[in-house]
Amino acid sequence: MDFLLNDDQRAIEEGVGAICDRFDDDYWLKAEVEHRFPHEFANAIIEAGFTGVTMPEEYGGAGMGVTEAAIVVKRISRLGANASSSVHMNMFGPHPVVVFGTPEQKQRFLPPLIQGKDRCCFGVTEPSVGLNTTQIKTFAERKGDHYVVNGAKVWISSAQVSNKILLVTRTTKFEDVKKPTDGMTIFYTDLDRSKIDVREIDKMGRSAVDSNELFIDGLEVPVEDRIGEEGKGFEYLLHGLNPERIFIAGTNIGAGQSVIDRAAKYAKERIVFDRPIGKNQGIQHPLADCWIRLQAAETMMYKAASLYDAGKPCGLEANMAKYLGGDAYFESAARAVRTHGGFGYAKEYHVERYYREAIMGLIGPVSHELVLCHIAERALGLPKSY
Repeated sequence: MDFLLNDDQRAIEEGVGAICDRFDDDYWLKAEVEHRFPHEFANAIIEAGFTGVTMPEEYGGAGMGVTEAAIVVKRISRLGANASSSVHMNMFGPHPVVVFGTPEQKQRFLPPLIQGKDRCCFGVTEPSVGLNTTQIKTFAERKGDHYVVNGAKVWISSAQVSNKILLVTRTTKFEDVKKPTDGMTIFYTDLDRSKIDVREIDKMGRSAVDSNELFIDGLEVPVEDRIGEEGKGFEYLLHGLNPERIFIAGTNIGAGQSVIDRAAKYAKERIVFDRPIGKNQGIQHPLADCWIRLQAAETMMYKAASLYDAGKPCGLEANMAKYLGGDAYFESAARAVRTHGGFGYAKEYHVERYYREAIMGLIGPVSHELVLCHIAERALGLPKSY
């Protein structure tokens, strides 16, 4: 079992790092305060080809695996959630197109995504549904050579700057299907703002990357923009859940490693009672504990990614990586603020930004509680609780 990155993977990490190093803390603080999308950073990542790391080479991608994508996401996420959120949707959002799209669709959709000419958002979650995706109400009605879509979505990231949407709908009403997961259909289509009202949500953190409510009224979608078979959308979604969990783990781990490094640096420099506070075990032990948690999460992330890339089942590992990463990040961010004392509350030290962002690691894209339900059922054989 090899835990070392190979030469290509190290080159990827170094290449992404060289780009990240061009965008300092002041850049991200300004973007956060001004609620301004970090176009310069996102464009730099796109121009270097990193958003296409897992996409097929024949369409302009690098043709690499989820392991390499996790390396990219983890390094970017050291800059915080605004950085990773500005690019990760283009990386994993179109996964159903990559796996289930026709050759014509891949040729039409993937090169513009990889080149940055298109930006996509992911329309799944709905206001009254939460994590029970089978209960979505957004409906696509077939009318000849197109569908007409009506409904609403919520917590849709980067819709303010996107021109494409991966949209999950029902094409058969819930009460008319044999199984709850039947009758759902995925489309990858234009985000037509004459038919989709995009309203930004004011939120606690990650303010440089917008989150939105979408109200869809009479959106016409060509049949050619349907991904796979009608009614099989939930199956296609499941195929992308494990890579998403792995990427989110990388997001949390990268940010957690950054914020704990900031805390350790401050602890070495801050002098109180004629000694650095980092000399005190009351500071040392909690930071060391966070570092251990992050290392464990990273190991599980790579295990999950390697299993996925080998075509092996990895649902347990992907969910555990997400759980461990989110937990370690939240604890690390809280500990970094406490290490800084009063200055941890000041924006100029940056750790407060990571702290506000860290709560997302516990609730999205799947809550810690549902991860535990999954582990209880699939690893321990306990009965389903919901």
